[in-house]
Parts: sequence; structure tokens; C-alpha cells
Amino acid sequence: MMTPVTLYRPVGANELMRIIETGMAFFPPRLYWEPIFYPVLNELYACEIAERWNMREVEGDDAGFVTAFEIPSSYLSQFEVQTVGLAHHQELWVPAEELAVWNSYILTGIRVTRAYCGKQYSMPDKIRICLVQGGLL
Repeated sequence: MMTPVTLYRPVGANELMRIIETGMAFFPPRLYWEPIFYPVLNELYACEIAERWNMREVEGDDAGFVTAFEIPSSYLSQFEVQTVGLAHHQELWVPAEELAVWNSYILTGIRVTRAYCGKQYSMPDKIRICLVQGGLL
């Protein structure tokens, strides 16, 4: 039996726009300087990254978001859990070249669970609609 596991991915405004453009179906290819895709195992850690890092990206426009999605546990078993700081700082490292396969295992699409928007953030309509649909606005 397939057991779904909820994972989280903190993203900035630019990456969220790219996810929205897929119909919230999959994660866009990594940029040339990003060798891994790293979903995280708990929402607390994802929130920390979205608020402390994504909001402060130069190109991020003062916003960070947490996305959530489900992957079958049977597929996840091939990835070793990486603890990269505190005990709850757990993530998986998916090589960028394997992201298309990873995306094919997303069970129910991608949704936004948290939004962190600073005073300087000018929210594009597509992101506003996404947040309204998710009950965050």
C-alpha cells in the first residue's frame, strides 16, 4: 500500500511564480548554480527558511512562502535524511538532474501553507490569487 508523506519546500516569490506557472503541479528545474533540490521534512523548518532566508533574497522582493506536497513513502526511501543544524533541520537532497522524476511522484499537487510578506513586497496578482485560493488571504 502506498503511504503518502507530506514534505515542505520553502520558496521565494520568483520560485513560487514558476510553480504557479506549472498549475501548482510540479517544481521547476533548478537554476544552473543549484545542484540539489531540498524538500524539508517538517513545516517548522520550512517556515524558518522562508522567513529568515527567502524573504531576504535580493531578487525575492521581501517575501517567502512555504509549499507542501505529498510523495509516496516507497519512493522517498531511496533518499537519506540530512540533518543540517538543529534536530528539526531535516531535509532530503535530490540531485537536480533527478527533479523531473521526483515531480512525477507528487501525488496531489503543490499548495502554499504559509506566506511571509514584508512591507516592501508588491504582490503579483498570480500570487495573490494562489494565496486566496489556499485560504491564506
